[in-house]
Amino acid sequence: MRASLSCRTLGFVLGGLCFVAASSTAEAATTDKARKAGTLVSSAPLADALSLPDAGKSLRITYLSTDGVTGKGLVPVTAEVIVPAGEAPAGGWPIVAWAHGTVGNDDSCAPSLNPYSARNTHYLSEWMKRGFAIVATDYQGLGTPGVHPYLNTRAEAYSVLDSVRAALKSVPGLQNKIMIVGQSQGGGAAFASAAFAPAYAPDLNIRGTVATGIPYLTSEILSGMLAEAGKAKGYSPLVAYTLLIGSSYSGLNPHFRPEEAFTAKAMPAFKAAETSCLTGLSDLAEKDGLTLANALQPTYAKAMSPAMKGMMYPTLKLAQPLFVGTGTVDEDVPTQLQVGLVKAACAAGTVVQAHLYKGLDHSQTVNASLPDSAAFTRAVMAGEPVTPQCTPIPQ
Repeated sequence: MRASLSCRTLGFVLGGLCFVAASSTAEAATTDKARKAGTLVSSAPLADALSLPDAGKSLRITYLSTDGVTGKGLVPVTAEVIVPAGEAPAGGWPIVAWAHGTVGNDDSCAPSLNPYSARNTHYLSEWMKRGFAIVATDYQGLGTPGVHPYLNTRAEAYSVLDSVRAALKSVPGLQNKIMIVGQSQGGGAAFASAAFAPAYAPDLNIRGTVATGIPYLTSEILSGMLAEAGKAKGYSPLVAYTLLIGSSYSGLNPHFRPEEAFTAKAMPAFKAAETSCLTGLSDLAEKDGLTLANALQPTYAKAMSPAMKGMMYPTLKLAQPLFVGTGTVDEDVPTQLQVGLVKAACAAGTVVQAHLYKGLDHSQTVNASLPDSAAFTRAVMAGEPVTPQCTPIPQ
């Protein structure tokens, strides 16, 4: 009875298990003793409408992951596991750990609760045709209790890595041979996963990372980018992303004062960001006539600087090769940011193969990069060297 009361007052129950905040009392914290990150909590069949064409077994799983915000304690996270049809090859299906792009901060936006877009359906189906199973996390706080720590690299990385651990332990026919693949927010999550993996998940056999539309943010970069973008007239996709960053940080930090980051004109959209998915939030922001110039206070970067720390990568030197695909007219994650990351990662010692796709935007680059990422993937999966490219020419 006492343990039940602790769970009711200090945490929540999921799948018959009690979860408590990392800061709860020592008595309550003992409920986590028998469990660890990467442990499966529950598994259920995934509806056909939410899976991929020609898939075999498709599951929605709940697993435990280390709380990426605090760096301690366990939180439940959900993911999809989609296995190709047919008999698994000798050794099992290798895995694509898919890190999705921005969907919003509300639980209803979780990818495992929604059908794949036409773009992502084609993209992930091509990976399945290459012989990979898909393990696709929702990330911490999407579809499970708690705030989604949007763009927090540690939270994203732990969610990705622990989803693979849980799948390997619980789904027959999988092989511990992994490509980390992501787009947009997921491009950053993929890079972060590869960066955190040597220390956090040395048990995972990661062969390489493929990222498109990858963000690279520091306080200095953000200040310069917003100053430049603020001169432009009209709506920018960056407006919605800045609102989501602010909304997430507000949920994590009760002392955050949104009026120091956003103007009165932006406040309705800022409040809506808590319960809206990306498309709806973007539509509202555009309808309200928001631009970076009229939505953000001059003190935005300063007000958001604590959140920015959580968006930085722990290292720019990855243990495995990195593929980066960038569109030359990307407005969601400006091209210069992605090129900046390529240069910084190359300088840090990462083997980077970067590709620039002429005239393509943030979304178009995803599937346009497939032929190049196929060649990259064949090489790294076979343990062969890849051709580095740190100063790509638009193609």
